[in-house]
Amino acid sequence: MRILLLGTGGYHPSERRHTACLLLPELGILLDAGTATFRVMPALPGRTLDVFLSHAHLDHVVGLTYLLAPLALGELEAVRVHAAPETLDAVRTHLFSQPLFPVLPPFDFRPLDASPVQLASGAAVAWRRLDNHPGGSIAYRVDAPDDDGGMRRIAYVTDTTVDGSYADFVQGVNLLIHECYFPDDEHGWASKTGHSHTRPVLELARDAGVRRLLLTHVDPRNANADPAELSRFPGVFADVAIAEDGMDVQI
Repeated sequence: MRILLLGTGGYHPSERRHTACLLLPELGILLDAGTATFRVMPALPGRTLDVFLSHAHLDHVVGLTYLLAPLALGELEAVRVHAAPETLDAVRTHLFSQPLFPVLPPFDFRPLDASPVQLASGAAVAWRRLDNHPGGSIAYRVDAPDDDGGMRRIAYVTDTTVDGSYADFVQGVNLLIHECYFPDDEHGWASKTGHSHTRPVLELARDAGVRRLLLTHVDPRNANADPAELSRFPGVFADVAIAEDGMDVQI
């Protein structure tokens, strides 16, 4: 399974990172549609796209507007947008309101109900509600068969604090992509804003038997190479890195 990290920052784009947008090109799956969504079409081999939104905050949905032209030009045949019902309502009502963006693309809006969502590619996308961010968010896990008859699993968790409620959901995944907006010294801000800081994310990955961890949705004001200050926690979880725009990961 291959995943392209097109946007790895939070809140607003920066010179280093665009906002949340992760593409599984061979499966035609897009996890969130932030400002990096303009990078999707050159990397997408097919003509259909299943978009899974974590929540309706602007840094995760604004890129839906960028898909109007590919649909209108026939570069995309279909876009299915999966999300919680309240997220889809917010997108239709506010993002595509007449004064703001007057043309609603011909999306197929699909409210999440059963879990997992079965896709034609053979992949299954499971989801879990998270309640620690203002308005809540959704975590996703993509389970896809590999060429050897086994399964590869990627979990994507963003806009939440680490509270233990979803450790079972990410248990043993090949790759966990988890937000880490703040370093530990700013744990107070993490708690106030419903975001994660470094040590609890590392401990979650360790305790859940995750094989590999990428930290994403980092603070866009921090242009350092190590915004999570991983160098302070060398013994907590070994196979961890800061996500960067343009990363191409194979699991």
